Amino acid sequence: MRLRIKIYGIVQGVFFRTNAMEKSTKLGLKGWVMNNKDGSVEILADGKEEKIKELVEWCKIGPGLARIDRIEITEEKPKEKLHNFKIRY
Repeated sequence: MRLRIKIYGIVQGVFFRTNAMEKSTKLGLKGWVMNNKDGSVEILADGKEEKIKELVEWCKIGPGLARIDRIEITEEKPKEKLHNFKIRY
């Protein structure tokens, strides 16, 4: 399963990307996380459905300093093979 997750709110400057990478790595997911120019954070996650659902639940809360206003989730068909989980800059 592959999902694109876009998180809005206070999500930049609060270690969201670092925490998302750590959570995704622990869950065995592949993909990436990055800040967007509009102030949101975007995640592309690939892996077992139950693990991705666990990541989505984490995204609804985020790290301690984050404030989540809304989340957009889109299922995608894999276009490229992902080898690990990383932060994109």
